[in-house]
Amino acid sequence: MTTLLGYNTNGLAHHDLFDAVELLAEIGYRSVAITIDHGALSPREDWRGQLRRLRSTLQRLGLRSAIETGARFLLDPRAKHEPTLVSPDPAARARRIEFYRHAIRCAAELESSCVSLWSGVPRPEALRRARMEREAASSRPSKTPGVPPDAGVPPEAIPDAETMRLLAAGLEEVLEYASESGVIIGFEPEPGMVVDSMARFAELLALIDSPNLKLTLDIGHLQCQGEVPIPDQIRRWSSRLVNVHLEDTRRGRHEHRMFGEGEIDFPPVLQTLAEVGYQGAIHVELSRHSHEAPEAARRAFAFLQPLTQRMGASHG
Repeated sequence: MTTLLGYNTNGLAHHDLFDAVELLAEIGYRSVAITIDHGALSPREDWRGQLRRLRSTLQRLGLRSAIETGARFLLDPRAKHEPTLVSPDPAARARRIEFYRHAIRCAAELESSCVSLWSGVPRPEALRRARMEREAASSRPSKTPGVPPDAGVPPEAIPDAETMRLLAAGLEEVLEYASESGVIIGFEPEPGMVVDSMARFAELLALIDSPNLKLTLDIGHLQCQGEVPIPDQIRRWSSRLVNVHLEDTRRGRHEHRMFGEGEIDFPPVLQTLAEVGYQGAIHVELSRHSHEAPEAARRAFAFLQPLTQRMGASHG
């Protein structure tokens, strides 16, 4: 197995996009997870010209790419990560879907491995009101795929059923556009969001599935959520893997830490990725290290490169 080490540009937030790409290539990374953000393929800017230049730059440097969509304040300057696919307001959800279409267009042009996305943070009270208002205006109760009719749903369960309904409906639109564009969607379970774990991802797959719906697996999130042993999760989901995020962390704490500052035992993780034949990139995600980005990127590479070389030698 030849492992492609990559780095997420959300860890170089203070760098020009092209300076960041050049820096990562100089260090030795062979893939870049490009987080669309202000100054980086933002739909509000001259993204088409930037995209053409980026395609040329990646080709010149021999880098592969993935498109990431987790910018904090790109769509709403006042609310982190908003709006999302589970926002109660239909117009807000439509803005998120249109942003994902933009990301898919970028991925198609760059021939990226995937567009990585997540579900969003639940807003239970707002969702309960939205659902009840919709039902009051309807001649019959609405139905959520995989969920019993509303008459049989306890009031406390309505918000969760509604979030999954909204998520499945929005994701279906995104997947349809991705399929037409020849782009894979890598869904990432994210702590604190509606789909925050592999167990919740399995619930989502019971509602909606598509050949274009794959998995972005964040190794740190598994540790954070207590979904261990991590190698077992890799084996279980190996057929879905299209993108891997890597950082250190501690159980119960959603903090992306430098390697060696958390609890994860990385050799078995990389060994298992090799054993299951994972051919995609492993992208370091140190999203809170932009203030020391060059040094952080070098330290991460120095830690991981010897490990991935050993894994490649034993499974080449």
